[in-house]
Amino acid sequence: MTVTRGHPLAAEITDILVAHCGLDADTAARAPAASLEELGLDSLALLELSAVVADRYRVQIPEQAAQLSIPAVADLVARRSEQPGHTENSVVIAAPLPLVWDVTNDVANWTELFTEYAVVEILHREGDTVRFRLTMHPDENGTVWSWVSERTADPATREVHAHRVETGPFEYMRIHWRYAEEREGTRMTWVQDFAMKPTAPVDNAGMTERINANSAVQLAVIKERIERRVQTQAAGGGDD
Repeated sequence: MTVTRGHPLAAEITDILVAHCGLDADTAARAPAASLEELGLDSLALLELSAVVADRYRVQIPEQAAQLSIPAVADLVARRSEQPGHTENSVVIAAPLPLVWDVTNDVANWTELFTEYAVVEILHREGDTVRFRLTMHPDENGTVWSWVSERTADPATREVHAHRVETGPFEYMRIHWRYAEEREGTRMTWVQDFAMKPTAPVDNAGMTERINANSAVQLAVIKERIERRVQTQAAGGGDD
């Protein structure tokens, strides 16, 4: 059940429809799964609903809202009024910054660096910008996720800005990588800003939890693999 400010949001949407849009409360109670159109709301009523929702929740109702039920409208409002997703995760790698920069920005070899990617396909390069397709290993349900991203690396500032071109379940996904020298080595930081589509299987909060958990795993893997490379080079064995 979608809840806001301690009350079921569907009840709040119903109250708006009754108070501002001419909906009969008994009719709504008898047909909770009916669309707004089936409940008898015309275009003027939907305009009034949009105006009240925009004022109260700062959310825009789409034109096709007539085909939605009251619970569906409530879910849409809840998703669009929630805070955007934001994560920040970092790790200190016992390796020189130039090495960490070169290894982690070698996108073509990310299957050797990350454990989650099965295939990396470089689609286009221009200067320090690369567009590529990532395909993951099947998830716990056997689903294979794939999307196109683009990233631009700035060697002067040691920063990378990336975004998903094919957004999939995201409204948008922007990623910022930062690198900084520290006494123990190189700190690499990932910042991700995103929002989920209303049709996504998880909301912003749920995806935030997933990204934080997965980032911790992948950063630990990258740290281990780069540090092992440094140790191998120090022992005179070259790259492994």
